[in-house]
Amino acid sequence: MPEMPEVEGLRSFLAERLTGATVVRAELAAFSALKTFATPLSALLGLEIAGVERRGKFVCLDVGGTWLAFHLARAGWLRWYDNPPSAPAKPGRGPLAFRLVAELAEQDAAGSGGAGIEGTVGFDLTEAGTQKHLALYVVDDLAQVNGIARLGPDPLADEFSAEDFAAVLAAHARTQLKGLLKDQSVFAGIGNAYSDEILQAARLSPFKLAGTLAEAEVATLYAAIRSELADAIARAAGLPPSELKDGKRASLRVHGRKGEPCPTCGTPVAEVSFADSFLNYCPCCQTGGKLLADRRLSKLLK
Repeated sequence: MPEMPEVEGLRSFLAERLTGATVVRAELAAFSALKTFATPLSALLGLEIAGVERRGKFVCLDVGGTWLAFHLARAGWLRWYDNPPSAPAKPGRGPLAFRLVAELAEQDAAGSGGAGIEGTVGFDLTEAGTQKHLALYVVDDLAQVNGIARLGPDPLADEFSAEDFAAVLAAHARTQLKGLLKDQSVFAGIGNAYSDEILQAARLSPFKLAGTLAEAEVATLYAAIRSELADAIARAAGLPPSELKDGKRASLRVHGRKGEPCPTCGTPVAEVSFADSFLNYCPCCQTGGKLLADRRLSKLLK
């Protein structure tokens, strides 16, 4: 699943290439992807893209004052075109969910170097697998998107202080750290992979309760969140969408590294599997050398 660093990479990539362009095609290929109906996709046609923003894991295009927002969910992704297909996107059994094509301003088309036929560029939203959760919204106000309205603070925001972070942990004292970090209503943008990376960097068990952290551990976890996400965003900067996922995988230290040596201490990375997900951790760095039981309500094995 794309998380804050990859979504921020997509945002910056799209902002650089689409700001100032005019939407000429907005085509839905998977009807289940569109979650709003008050404003049709056709309302975007002929409007200029004023900018691209991020809210948690949502990418949000400001199209002439109307917002086109999308969430890629677990298996969604974005395919960029310097030369978009001329054929319209059509419903089918393939992964295509949505296509947007925009016409570059004359000066942009002349200087882009990668502009396509007649100065058009665009992207597809695709989703692999049979479970379709990719979501697309056309709204006048981003607060009309439930997933955005319920987002917690961005942990990288300048105004999100260490004191604010400590207050959040105190308010969720009986919640395990792994679940708390992934909860979008608590912290916007952190998912399964980076929560593993953050907890390994902070040397904390994923099942430690938020309210049991010592003051020094709270400070260490806050610093780990800020540094891990900031470093990942820096690595993603400038990468095209086709390289973002591989770049993420290559940079992960423990997530998806079961059995490989922990880069900090050399202990084999362990895993806890759930019905539809998994987590990875270092037993030496994070759990005092003990393995976590491989079930949802896991406790340290005695």
